[in-house]
Formats: sequence, C-alpha cells, structure tokens
Amino acid sequence: MTRRWVLPILFVLIGIAVAVRQVSTGSTGAGVALGLVFVLLAVGLSPLVFPRSLAAAEAQRRSAVDGRPIIYWRPGCQFCLRLRIRLGPAGRRAHWVDIWRDPDGAAAVRAITGGDETVPTVVVAGQPHVNPDPGWLRGQLA
Repeated sequence: MTRRWVLPILFVLIGIAVAVRQVSTGSTGAGVALGLVFVLLAVGLSPLVFPRSLAAAEAQRRSAVDGRPIIYWRPGCQFCLRLRIRLGPAGRRAHWVDIWRDPDGAAAVRAITGGDETVPTVVVAGQPHVNPDPGWLRGQLA
C-alpha cells in the first residue's frame, strides 16, 4: 500500500519545501502557485484519480458477466493517467485492476506482455491490448 503513495507524498513534500522557500524570500504569490502545482501533480499521480480497484479474479468474473473491459494499471504511470483522463466519465464503466495492489493482476499483465508489467493493458472480450488508443477504448465502453 505504501508503494502506491511514495511518489505523491514526495511531490507534496517537495511542493511544501519549494513554497516555504519562495515565501521566505518574499515571493508569497510564487510560493503559493508552486505549492499548488506540486499538490496537483501529487493528486494526478495518486490512486485518487482512478476508480476503486478490484482484484484480478473479481474483475475477470465481473467482465465475464457484464462484458465490460478490464484495465490493468498502476499508480504513477503517466500512460495510465493519460488513458484515465481521456476516458473521462466513461472510464468508470471498466473494471480497473491496480497491479501494485494485486499480484494476480501483475501476473496477468506479465502473461499478456511476455514478462513485462507494461500498463495500461486492457482486456476487451478476452482480447488483450497494450496501451490502447483512448478514443478506441472509449468506443468500446459506449
């Protein structure tokens, strides 16, 4: 669990340090702006942006019932964040599996990608797609 939060916490701490430094030199506006930028980056890299993750087995079971795609992701992945943002509200219709939280999810991704943990990896109707085009996936979710 802590591994997922290391990068966001680091960004917050750096942001606080930069903001304090700017404020102490008399640049209050710059300090507040830079602190806010670092906090926004921390939120973007945190698990908070993504829907609640399921275990891989549960996601596979649900996908078999409702036909929704499974998206394997990990916190801090810029490609996963890009996909999540570009999917918008439609992204909530997929089953999300955090491979850092679920070893079975990581094993499923390694099986699909030939040993790598390349994410985002999406499984639609049993067919895997590594780092798919967000527009295409949005169409699959419609």
